[in-house]
Amino acid sequence: MDLRKLKKLIDLVQESGIAELEITEGEEKVRINRIGVQGHPAAVALPQPPILAAQSPTAAPLAAPSVPEATEPEGHVVKSPMVGTFYRSSAPGSKPFVEIGQTINAGETLCIIEAMKLLNEIEADQTGVVKKVLVENGQPVEYGQPLFLIG
Repeated sequence: MDLRKLKKLIDLVQESGIAELEITEGEEKVRINRIGVQGHPAAVALPQPPILAAQSPTAAPLAAPSVPEATEPEGHVVKSPMVGTFYRSSAPGSKPFVEIGQTINAGETLCIIEAMKLLNEIEADQTGVVKKVLVENGQPVEYGQPLFLIG
């Protein structure tokens, strides 16, 4: 497999947010693992490009917004580690993994995010009580999107 194809595959993994990609082409086999997905080690490092904000020296400073800002929710926000489709239960019609008001422990499954036909269990990263579910079942989610509020 040539380097251009490998580069495209690495870019695909990085942009899509999937945890792992394995391609077999004839007798050649390539597996790309993404760093930082649920704490699993990775074979290929895919650093995220830094986000830089630039302002022209002649530009006027930004004015304060006239509308009061929304207050931050109290508690810990569990965010989506990838792009995909959010599911509260393991199968349609079955009981959700967690309910509002339920006490959970770190490591317990909160939901599933389906990405490229792979079902990824999203676990609580701290112990607490589920205060709010911020996403509807079956809704597409983006990387970093808030999913749950845990207090």
